[in-house]
Amino acid sequence: MTGSPLDLAGIGIGPFNLSLAAQLDAIDDLDARFFERKPAFDWHPGMMLPGVSLQTSFLKDLVTATNPTSPWSFMAYLVAQKRFYEFLNADFPAVPRREFAQYLAWVAARLPSLRFGTAIREVSFGDGAFTLACDGPRAEGAVRARNLALGVGLQPYRPPFAAKLPAARQFHAAEAALALDRTAGRRVAVVGGGQSGAEIVLDLLGRGRDAPAQVDWISRRPNFLPLDASPFTNELFTPAYVERFRDLPEARRRAVVARQRLAGDGISAETLQALYRRLYALRHLEPEGPGVGLYPHREVLDADAAGGGLRLVMRNGFDGSLAFLHPEVVVLATGYRYALPDCLAPLRHRLALDGDGRPLLAADFTARWDGPDHHRIFVLNAGLTSHGIAEPQLSLMAWRSAVIANALAGRPCFDLGLPPAPVAWSGAPERRGTAGATCAEE
Repeated sequence: MTGSPLDLAGIGIGPFNLSLAAQLDAIDDLDARFFERKPAFDWHPGMMLPGVSLQTSFLKDLVTATNPTSPWSFMAYLVAQKRFYEFLNADFPAVPRREFAQYLAWVAARLPSLRFGTAIREVSFGDGAFTLACDGPRAEGAVRARNLALGVGLQPYRPPFAAKLPAARQFHAAEAALALDRTAGRRVAVVGGGQSGAEIVLDLLGRGRDAPAQVDWISRRPNFLPLDASPFTNELFTPAYVERFRDLPEARRRAVVARQRLAGDGISAETLQALYRRLYALRHLEPEGPGVGLYPHREVLDADAAGGGLRLVMRNGFDGSLAFLHPEVVVLATGYRYALPDCLAPLRHRLALDGDGRPLLAADFTARWDGPDHHRIFVLNAGLTSHGIAEPQLSLMAWRSAVIANALAGRPCFDLGLPPAPVAWSGAPERRGTAGATCAEE
């Protein structure tokens, strides 16, 4: 452990820290390095089902929103791969998820600040710097840094009833592409009514001879509900909205986020239409296909594996009744939760956490802790209740990275100023001339 500390050490290389690394690549006087235990970049390999697409515009890539001339944009990737014109001519309604994953991997293979094959075992603080103890085939020993950026992502959430099921008879949606082959000819229950659950059901119903015998789809939501991607809802995914959202008291922020769930966690219209068409074919044109059960407004209360079989106990929110299913395999499309990485255990008691175990974040995504203010811990993808519904999405990652880069540099390396938003989220209306009420003053 020699030399001066890094300006920033990043832990984890997913899309969010990759975006930060790409933005910092444009700032010559900052020394940053990012560490990842995997040997190479690999974005959600278990969710790369055939035909799945992003729910976000490709312009909301790693850098474009704040640095459109960066060499790390999606457009630069298309040009470098010599597929710019073909991509335009394909006229995708949404970018294939596999394409975006290739873009991210292309950037990750070229940024000089990234170190793969290096696991961070422990992080401590002392003598004016954070010390990162590293393991792995490419580890550099201990690394010191003045600031940290946590970009470790979310962890698959398994509801309590899943603990009662044999591990071999269940898997999370995060493993779907690697595990769905073992459902052939079996009775399968898919639990979860969001985009992942819909994609898994659609895949299972299109497997032909390798399809399950029965597919039952269970959702707590009152129906299989669409993503709200309308223009005014998309205003929630803008910096102007985030700034207003942060001004709200915590209790109100939590209530607002709960009401906005379908803005970020509904099912795309394309997926719903493809599903309905597939169901039509199975009901009327392909009677030899798998059986299908659709169970919205059901909550799985309990499960057991008595006698070698599985049983799910469901409560119907529509009529209050109880019902049972007897699948052979359960797929948990039950989402993800934030958890502090184990390597931060020595600092956990020094961090201020909210009731969900997330760090309390300032406007520039720094965590509150009892250490020196000029040694900061930036946390990415932990600000759902502090920064709003866009925080776990790709939509604002370039803007967030620019905010962090400016804070780290202590100067506006990226111009983040914006004109007044078209929607007045807060404040009294202001009248200008005879045009009537306009947006609230920024």
